[in-house]
Amino acid sequence: MRVIRHKRLRKMVSGTAERPRMAVFHSLNHVYVQVIDDTKGHTLVSASTLEKPLKGTLSSTGNIEAAKAVGALVARKALEKGISKVVFDRGGHMFHGVVKSLAEAAREAGLTF
Repeated sequence: MRVIRHKRLRKMVSGTAERPRMAVFHSLNHVYVQVIDDTKGHTLVSASTLEKPLKGTLSSTGNIEAAKAVGALVARKALEKGISKVVFDRGGHMFHGVVKSLAEAAREAGLTF
């Protein structure tokens, strides 16, 4: 069902060079985020719970606290590359729990969507 929702969302959500798409995926164990320019098909920025700065500091890598840390990390990386506005792609997941906390952390860190 998540894949069906994601396909339906992707019909309307697309990233450009001025406003790339911030795609979120989470499994039971990890949280992944990419900022993508769909016109070129390039990933501009990525962050996940598998990265060295986060992996050692988190008690669990698949919960809300981990999502907040990944959201702040991806926002910091995007702002360093000059990206301040993005289109949020929740990846077919419902907007609560991990996805919501990631989005709120990214907004607090300076991204606009």
